[in-house]
Amino acid sequence: MEITARERRSLAWLGVSLVLSAAWYFIQSSGSSTPIVSASVDSAALDERRLAKLRDTAATVPQKEDILKSVSADLAKREAGLIAGETAQQAQAQLLQILHRLCDSQQIPLKSFELLGIAPLGDDYGQVTVAVQIECHIEQLVNLLSDLSAQPQLLTTSDLQVQAANPKEKTVNVRLAISGVTARRLVPEKSQKKGSGV
Repeated sequence: MEITARERRSLAWLGVSLVLSAAWYFIQSSGSSTPIVSASVDSAALDERRLAKLRDTAATVPQKEDILKSVSADLAKREAGLIAGETAQQAQAQLLQILHRLCDSQQIPLKSFELLGIAPLGDDYGQVTVAVQIECHIEQLVNLLSDLSAQPQLLTTSDLQVQAANPKEKTVNVRLAISGVTARRLVPEKSQKKGSGV
C-alpha cells in the first residue's frame, strides 16, 4: 500500500497542528494557575447599608407585634360567638337549647326538632344546623326571629317555611332551621372531604 502525495501533505499538516496545539496548551497552563482576586473596595459601605436595612427592619418589629395583638384580640372577640362543644352532638345540643330558650320566651311550644348535622364552612369553621317545627301567631314568629338575631352567638336562619295552620286563631305552622358557626375540628372527616358548606 502506497501513500499518495496528497495523503503525505495531510499527515504533515496534522503533525504541525498537533505540535502547535500542544505548545498552546502548555503555554496557557504554565501561566498563573490561581486567578487573582482583588479585594472589594466598597465592602465597608455595603456592610453599612446592610446594617441600616436590618435596623429599619428591627424598628418595625414592635409595631408588627402591636398589630398582631390587635388582630388576635379582634379574632378572639369574633370567635366568642362560636357554638361551643367538644363534639358535633354537643354543638347541636347547645344550638337546640338556644332555640328552646327563645321559643319559651315567646311562649311557643316546640312540636318537634331535627338535628341536621354539621358541614364545613370555608376552610376554618364548621356549620351546625338544627330545625324545629312550631305553631304560633305571626307576631310571635317575628319576635322569635328578632330575638334570634340579637343572640351573641353567630346564628342565621337557613330555612323558613310558613303555612297556615288555624285560620280562626290566626296561627301558622313553621319549619325553622337555624345554623350556627362552630370550630372546624367538629366537622366529621367525610364531610371535610366533600368541600366547603354554605
